[in-house]
Parts: sequence; C-alpha cells; structure tokens
Amino acid sequence: MKERLFPELDDDLIDVRLLRMFDLIYSTRSVTRAAEQLGQKQPTISIWLGKLRRQLGDPLFVRPPGGMRPTPRADALIVTAREVLQSLREFSSAPQQFDPASARRRFCICMADSSHLCLMPQLLAHLRAVAPRVRLVAARIDEETAHALESGSADLALGFVPWLESGFYQQTLFPQDWVCLVSNKHPRIRDTLTLRAYNEEGHVAITGGTGAQLLEDTMRRQSVRRRVVCELPGFLGLSGIVSSTDLIATSPRQIGETLAAMADLKVMECPLTLPPVTIKQHWHARYHEEPGNRWLRGVVANLFMQEDRQGAGTRRKRAA
Repeated sequence: MKERLFPELDDDLIDVRLLRMFDLIYSTRSVTRAAEQLGQKQPTISIWLGKLRRQLGDPLFVRPPGGMRPTPRADALIVTAREVLQSLREFSSAPQQFDPASARRRFCICMADSSHLCLMPQLLAHLRAVAPRVRLVAARIDEETAHALESGSADLALGFVPWLESGFYQQTLFPQDWVCLVSNKHPRIRDTLTLRAYNEEGHVAITGGTGAQLLEDTMRRQSVRRRVVCELPGFLGLSGIVSSTDLIATSPRQIGETLAAMADLKVMECPLTLPPVTIKQHWHARYHEEPGNRWLRGVVANLFMQEDRQGAGTRRKRAA
C-alpha cells in the first residue's frame, strides 16, 4: 500500500468549499441564498452542511422562527473561518504589480567603480523621475556577490561578472572594445598610437576588477609587457594622472570615453588585439518573477541595451 504523506492531515482538514458555505450561510442566514451564490443546488448545500456539522461536532445553525441562527460555536468560528478564506485568497492571487510611482523600496546593484561614472548617473536620473521614493544603493562586485544576489541583499549585478554560474540569469547589455587614453599634451603621441610606442611608453595600470584581469591574461598570452609606472585599484584618479603626465592608460571604451570627456584626454584605438568585455546584468533565479526585480531589470535593459540587441532574450547560466 502506498504510504501517504502527512496522513494525520489528510482526513482532518476542512474542505475550502465548506468554509465558503459556512461563511455565506452565516452572512445570509439562508441555505437557499448560499446555494445561489455558490452556484449549487440546495440539496447539495444541505449535504455539505451536514458534513461540516459532523466534522466540527456542532449543529452550527438552528431554525427558530424568522430564519437560521448561528450557534455559539458558529459565532466563535466565523472570524477564524473568514481569516482562513482571506489567507487562501491572498495565497492564490497573482503577485501584485510593482508601482514605481508609489513604491518605497531599496534597490541594491553590485557594480564596478567604472559603472559609478558611466551607468549610475543615467540610471539614478531615471529612477528619480519615475520612482521618486526608491532608494538606489551601489555595492561592490566581489567574492560575496553571488551570495548577496541569492539572499536578496542585492538585486542585480551589473558589469562583467563571468564567474556567476548555475542558479543565475543573465542578459547581455552591450559589448565594448578597448581603447587607450593619453594626454592631449603628450610630447610624443599625436594622432595614432603604434604598438611600438605602446611598448616603449610608461603606463598606468588598473589592478582591480575582472576586466583588468582579462587584460593582463591576454597580454601574457601575447607576450606583451607594459612598462607600468603607476598602479591604481580602480578608475578614481585615473583621468587626473593621465592628463598631467605622459603615461598611457588602457581601458574599456565606455569608461575611457567618459573619462576623456571629463578631462584633457585623447581616446585612441588600442594597438593590441584584445577580446571585448561584454557587459551584462545578472540576477538570481529566486527573484526571476519578483515584480520589483523584474521592473528594475526592464529599466536597466531599456537604458543600456544596445539597439541591435533590443528584444534579446535572457538565459539562465548553468555550470559546465
């Protein structure tokens, strides 16, 4: 014989139809009107009422002159019955839509410092316009990012995060190639940057972030060795250093063009063959259908997804 799961619950739980009938009879004081509202025949409701009376060990309703009257046991149970019915309605209802205009919510996005300069201003301006009560928090991309997304303490990871594996969804926003930044007053580099000049000149190296690691690994495979004069953990301060020295900085195009617009810098094509960095948004499968998370992902896609990728589907990343 097949063993039942939770056998102690199978025979004792009250059918939700009986709870609805109980509530309607209590409200209308009529089996006939309860049957009409339930779309059942009166004999069926009488059978259901008899079953509920046996299950609860009480007549529940009596018939004095003037209509049905609830017993003290029915009076004691009606509040609980209605709470259970309301809980079941909420449990069965579709999730509420996210209303950005009225939402009071904290959204946390893990991102690199380059995104603080390139993506955050546009994203923040949009959120302030359409979701004025929303609070936006930027967190680092590090070894805790996967746990933060899974636990819900962070909503998205935005950037180049190739190590996020099974259990995560990802959506490509845009690829970007690499450029070099030099001062407009550089004494030797004018309109083009040759590979020879790249090898001979001094460099500022960004040591933090996955993009920096990709750059170093590619140079190592191509046996390219930069003469690094200065190392920075991130892009903060890079524009000031490059604009006031004869050093070269190699960076993804987006942050390079952003920094060049803020300082006296030239953006030059990189003389090396480097793989592009693909910027994506990542989120955990637990929050794939959560209304607020879905809304935020839509905002990010609308703001930053390149036009030729609009409408591209998301995919769930699985471990190899």
